[in-house]
Amino acid sequence: MMQSEVLIYTTAWCPFCIRAKKLLEHKQIEYTEISLDADPSKRQEMMARSQRRTVPQIFIGDTHVGGCDDLFRLEMTQALDPLLSPAPTTHNKD
Repeated sequence: MMQSEVLIYTTAWCPFCIRAKKLLEHKQIEYTEISLDADPSKRQEMMARSQRRTVPQIFIGDTHVGGCDDLFRLEMTQALDPLLSPAPTTHNKD
């Protein structure tokens, strides 16, 4: 089964970043991490995309999930898994 791309902006010292990554890892969800420690210029990119200054900022596909609390809220309401699974493509039959 395919998974929507997960992107997370983080810093090494942020406990919320660590917590969000642990949830993704526990669920065996692959993600791409953009460390603002390694590339501070990425903070401007993150802020432009999310309209927020704090980390983590999490994106699933084109959807801005928000931060750690938002990710856990999705998990608790069973809304995370459907967001991770892209909608199946339908083919028109003539």
